[in-house]
Amino acid sequence: MSNNDKSRFKKVAIAGITFQAGSAAVDSSTIMAALVYQLTGSSIIVGAITAILRFGWLFPQLIIGFLAQRSGSSMQYYVIGAFGRAACMALMAATLWIGAGWPRGWLAAAVMVIWVAYAFISGIVAVPYNDIVARSVPSKLRSRLLATRFFGGGVLALVVVGIADRLVGELAFPLSYAAIIAIASVLMFLSSTVFTAMGEPQAVGNAATKPGFFQYLKDGVQVFKTDNRFATFVYAQWCGGAVLMAMPFYVVQASQSGVSLEHVALLLGAQTTGALLSNPLWGWWGDHLGKVSLLKAIALGRVGPPLLVLLAALALSLPQAALFWFFMGVFFLMGALANGLTIAVIGFLMEISPDDKRPAYSGYFNAITAPAFLLPLLAGIIASMFGVTVVFAISLLAAGAQFVLLRKIRT
Repeated sequence: MSNNDKSRFKKVAIAGITFQAGSAAVDSSTIMAALVYQLTGSSIIVGAITAILRFGWLFPQLIIGFLAQRSGSSMQYYVIGAFGRAACMALMAATLWIGAGWPRGWLAAAVMVIWVAYAFISGIVAVPYNDIVARSVPSKLRSRLLATRFFGGGVLALVVVGIADRLVGELAFPLSYAAIIAIASVLMFLSSTVFTAMGEPQAVGNAATKPGFFQYLKDGVQVFKTDNRFATFVYAQWCGGAVLMAMPFYVVQASQSGVSLEHVALLLGAQTTGALLSNPLWGWWGDHLGKVSLLKAIALGRVGPPLLVLLAALALSLPQAALFWFFMGVFFLMGALANGLTIAVIGFLMEISPDDKRPAYSGYFNAITAPAFLLPLLAGIIASMFGVTVVFAISLLAAGAQFVLLRKIRT
């Protein structure tokens, strides 16, 4: 690596580390799921937390992909999204602190409104982030970069977990959550500042050709029809959305099994530790064995968490003391798989996107797959009608289907 490449690698990694720790403090499957469950007691609202986050993250990318592709510059959109989402978390922390004495329904409504804003503003970041990172870091180092981000972010997140566990134990609800989310906001502001200070490398593109929005959409349909790897990847990601529909309900199942939500920070800690310890493996795997190989391995591994929970709920009879450690193990596994999935998906999307069309490809891919990530909302309805075990069964089947689809992709 040249000195310039090393400098960019370090800045991208530092920005990623601080964001990763901040996002852990508002994790939708632990901290936020526990917050809204205590505010509302509703499985539907718990499911909505993850659905809103994923859909809000993905949907704006079609428009941002067009704008970034047309302008030839991505940093301006990163600035809007990155600083905007940090501001949303600052607002949520202030709302929880000021609104501690409000009726629970009012406070829950305020939290959900801010969460929707956070999700959709966050979605502005993805396209410019992928584009700038791909232009800043060579392909052979990208999995290593993402692994470094998640490893460092995991270490820092463990510090956040320790603080969060203490806050939950010492501060009354919801003041404890206000303090945790305030920490997330500070870390996100720091991440945004470091990344924007790096600057943007020169874009590769055709300045003479700037299609309108409808032509941009037609081009996306054509890509979907002619690029078999892209289309199969989209189908697999739809199955991935169905796997994720169970994510916020692991906390609910743990609570229903007798694990106190006072231990939610420890569950987050197990999840973070799993992500942390697995990062060297995923980084090595992606760069040496290929992104497709990593995708397949992660898809197969995602069968594990819903299968374990189903076994515990339907077949195993565990003593109360063992249940806590059982769920710690499940969250550890989920953390490891989630990081591997992110490294594989981002890395593979960068690989199959032409250099001069990377913002457009990111926009197409994430917009097409966005509806699949509304499935946790459907899962909330299913859980309220039939119980959470049905949700885990669907997640298990979806993980198997995703693995079958990914086997069709050739390098």
